[in-house]
Amino acid sequence: MPQFQCSAVLFDLDGVLVDSTQSIVSVWTGWSKQHSLDPARVLEVIHGRRTLEALQLLAPHRSNEAEASQIEEAIIHQQDGVVAIPGAADLLNSLPPDRWCVVTSGIGEYARIRLGIAHLPVPRILVAADDVANGKPHPEPYLKAAQLLGVQPDDCLVVEDALNGIRAAHAAGMKVIGVATTYSATELKEADAVVRTLEGVVATGRITISAEPGR
Repeated sequence: MPQFQCSAVLFDLDGVLVDSTQSIVSVWTGWSKQHSLDPARVLEVIHGRRTLEALQLLAPHRSNEAEASQIEEAIIHQQDGVVAIPGAADLLNSLPPDRWCVVTSGIGEYARIRLGIAHLPVPRILVAADDVANGKPHPEPYLKAAQLLGVQPDDCLVVEDALNGIRAAHAAGMKVIGVATTYSATELKEADAVVRTLEGVVATGRITISAEPGR
């Protein structure tokens, strides 16, 4: 069972703490069809990226703040099927409140609403798309989170479900546990360890994280 010593744990949101796949797929599929794009290709591109940066890749001529805001607003108000990832509540409640945060490619309002719907605690520190100039896979979001927590990057552990997030964390000098909720364990092989859900992750002491691959 892999173990990691750290002073803080940084969580991605969707696919790690909260499963809001249904709402995200619904909104982006509708957008894809509206603009005659392949929904499967769109869903592949958007995961782990800020909306504006996804638009820059998918439809450069529509990549503006207004279009991104419209998509984010639609996702925020699409609340059906939003639930906590198994094990998320227990893990968060086992961590000191000032030793963990959320780092998401969504906007801050979106993140707080999603956590509330899933009955999960809202962290004191939350780094969202509207807090950074560069989204994942750039390391800026995770470096900013470490700075706000007052912890050195190499003393942070990241929990992610997407390759863009894993690469962002590694670029920031952090270890990563991959959660195979959105992608397979094979697709997340760049992570330092991979689990199926957070039920296989236990925090003790200063923080010692044990990640059981089979859970």
